[in-house]
Amino acid sequence: MSNIHDSAIVDKNAVIDSSVIIGPYCIIGPNVQIQKNTILKSNVIIEGYTEIGKNCSIYPFAVLGNPPQDLKYKGEKSKLIIGNNNVIREHATMNPGTEGGGLVTKIGNNCLIMIGAHIAHDCLLGDNIILANNASLAGHVQVDDFAILGGLSGVHQFVRIGSHAMVGGLSALESDVIPYGSVIGNRAYLSGLNIIGLKRRGFTREVIHDLRKAYRLLFAPEGTIQERIKDVSDEFKNNEPVMDIVKFIEGSASRAICQPKNGNKNT
Repeated sequence: MSNIHDSAIVDKNAVIDSSVIIGPYCIIGPNVQIQKNTILKSNVIIEGYTEIGKNCSIYPFAVLGNPPQDLKYKGEKSKLIIGNNNVIREHATMNPGTEGGGLVTKIGNNCLIMIGAHIAHDCLLGDNIILANNASLAGHVQVDDFAILGGLSGVHQFVRIGSHAMVGGLSALESDVIPYGSVIGNRAYLSGLNIIGLKRRGFTREVIHDLRKAYRLLFAPEGTIQERIKDVSDEFKNNEPVMDIVKFIEGSASRAICQPKNGNKNT
């Protein structure tokens, strides 16, 4: 393969498309699979049962597929699966799954994983996600499509982050974030909806208006959460974005839902 630099160490059993470019000093283990047109700039390490899709760009000193940082891990076969069109920047790290989480860590398509970001074992990431510099996900975290995590944010294990949500920089997140929500702070609180993100992605004024109204109802001080969910479901049953929030709250979870701070219902 003429696209592999002479200084790179590529195991003969690795399955690598002939179009893949592997730069200087990269190390590729025997159980790695890399699909066409992916580029490894230099000094990239890929180990374990790692699968990388098409058209990805991986920058120097990224380390993908090394064993999970979980004391319960005993060497069982597990996978790291990375989709298509992802950009993985310098010093990013990703670990495969463990027996306690289905033996797989997955990253979807069109994601931007910035410098120093970490994706731990058993995390499940959707498409079009951004992890800014040094954002860190603990084990078993779920991040849905179009979510953004700001720089130096940290996410507790088993937390869910809904689609189109925004986690502010330097946040320490220990509770689930509703779809379209915006959170910030040490022990992050819900500061409202991710209105800027909604506008950038083409949501109409009518949809944003309905989301704002549903948000105020869901986090109102009156009634129980079950009563508020029923009220919102009855009023917005034909509104898909609102029902995304309802389904997320009703979904099974091991963490609480992130709440507004001190009754703040700003959207």
